[in-house]
Amino acid sequence: MAGGSFGPTGVAKERAEQYQGKVTSYVIIACLVAAIGGAIFGYDIGVSGGVTSMDEFLEEFFKTVYDKKKQAHESNYCKYDDQGLAAFTSSLYLAGLVSTLAASPITRNYGRRASIVCGGISFLVGAALNAGAVNLPMLLAGRILLEVAPTHLRGGLNMMFQLATTLGIFTANMVNYGTQQLKPWGWRLSLGLAAFPALLMTLGGYLLPETPNSLVERGLTERGRRVLEKLRGTQNVDAELQDMVDASELANSIKHPFRNILQKQHRPQLVMAVCMPMFQILTGINSILFYAPVLFQTMGFGGNASLYSSALTGAVLVLSTLISIALVDKLGRRALLISGGVQMIICQAIVSVILGLKFGDDQELSKGYSIVVVIFICLFVVAFGWSWGPLGWTIPSEIFPLEIRSAGQSITVAVNLLFTFVIAQAFLSMLCAFKFGIFLFFAGWVLVMTVFVYFLLPETKGVPIEEMTLLWKRHWFWKKVLPEAESNNSSV
Repeated sequence: MAGGSFGPTGVAKERAEQYQGKVTSYVIIACLVAAIGGAIFGYDIGVSGGVTSMDEFLEEFFKTVYDKKKQAHESNYCKYDDQGLAAFTSSLYLAGLVSTLAASPITRNYGRRASIVCGGISFLVGAALNAGAVNLPMLLAGRILLEVAPTHLRGGLNMMFQLATTLGIFTANMVNYGTQQLKPWGWRLSLGLAAFPALLMTLGGYLLPETPNSLVERGLTERGRRVLEKLRGTQNVDAELQDMVDASELANSIKHPFRNILQKQHRPQLVMAVCMPMFQILTGINSILFYAPVLFQTMGFGGNASLYSSALTGAVLVLSTLISIALVDKLGRRALLISGGVQMIICQAIVSVILGLKFGDDQELSKGYSIVVVIFICLFVVAFGWSWGPLGWTIPSEIFPLEIRSAGQSITVAVNLLFTFVIAQAFLSMLCAFKFGIFLFFAGWVLVMTVFVYFLLPETKGVPIEEMTLLWKRHWFWKKVLPEAESNNSSV
C-alpha cells in the first residue's frame, strides 16, 4: 500500500481478530487515573477565572487591578487589563509547552508509570505553593509545577479526556462559587483543593502496572507479557503481544519523524497538525472558560452572579461533550464541526451586538439583557462542546501514519499550548482594546475555520488508520498538493 502504511495489513487484521480479554481491575484503575489527569487539567482551567475575580485575591497580589475595579470612572472593559494577572493564567500553558519536551524522554527511559507519579507529585507541590502563596513569584512557580502531569496524560488526545476535563472545569466553577463566601481565604482553598485529585493520581500511578507497550519498547518483552495477561485477564495474548513487538521494532527503525513530516507527501497531515489545535483555541472558548467570572463582572454582573453564570457554562460544556461522544460516529466529524461553527458565529455576533448597543463605560446591562447574554454564551459553549472541543483532538489523533505519528501528535499538543498561552496572556488587553468587538474577532476566526473544514478536511469517520493516506490522495485539493507519483498510485 502506498503512503504511510507499513507491513502486511492483512496479517495485522487477522491478528487483531485473535485479541482476547475482558475488563479487569487494572484497566479500570488505568481509566480512573487518566480521568483524574483530565479532571486536574480542567480544574486548573476553571479555578483561574474564579479566583482572579475575588477581591481578596486581587487585593493580595494585584492591587492596581483591585483599585481599578473599585474606580467608577475606569472603563468596564479595562478594569482587569493587567499583564501580571494574565500571566497567572497563561504561565500554566507556557510551562506545559516545556513539559511536553520533558515528558517524552522520561516516558521513553523510565516508562509511563514513572511520568504519572512524577507528574502527580509535581502537582501536589504546585497546589501547596499556590494555596500558601505570599507573593506573585511563588504563585507563578506553583502554576508552572501544576502542568507537568496533565500535559503528558493529554497525549491520549481522545474524547474521554475532554469529558474529564470539562467535569474538572465544572467542579472548579462550583468550588469557586462556594469559596468566594469564605473571606478572606476562600481563594486559597480553591487553589489548594487541586491537591486532592493530584494525591489520587499519584497513588493511582503507584497502583498501576507499567504499560505493556512501554515495557516492550524498553526490551522487557517477558515483563510486558505478564502485565498484558493481567490487563486482559487471560494468558492468550500472543497475537496482541506480537503486534506490540512489531510496532516497537518499526517505531525504532524510524529515525527522523520530524524530518519526515516536513516532506511534501505528508503536507496534508502537517497542515492539520498545526491548524486543528490553532483553530480550536481561536474559537475564543478558552477566553470564556479562563475568564468567565471576570467577563461577567465586566458586563455588570455582581460577584455571586458572575461565578454562578460561569458555573452554568461549565455544566453546559459537560453536557455538550456527552452529545458529541454520542453523535461523532453517527453524523461524522465534518457535520459536527460545520454545524458547531455556524452556531458559534451566530452566538458571538448576537452577544457582540447586545454589548455594543446596551453596554458601555457609563451603562450596565439590564437584567433582561444579562439573561440573554448568558443564554447565548451557553449556546456558544454547547456548540464548541460538540464540535471543536473534542474533535480538535480526535481528528489529529487519527490521521497520522506511523512514520510521522509521534511528530504529528507532538506538534498538535505544542501548537495548542502555544496558542492557549498567547490568547490567555493577550485576552485582557484585547478586551480593553476591542471592547464588544472581541466577540466579533473570534467570530471571524470561527468563520475562517468553518470554511477550512468545508473545503479542506475530508470525512475521517470509519476510515482505518492504514487507509488514511488514501483519503488525502482522493481529496479534490490535497491530491493536487501531493507529489505526482503519490497521486498516480491512488488509483490502485
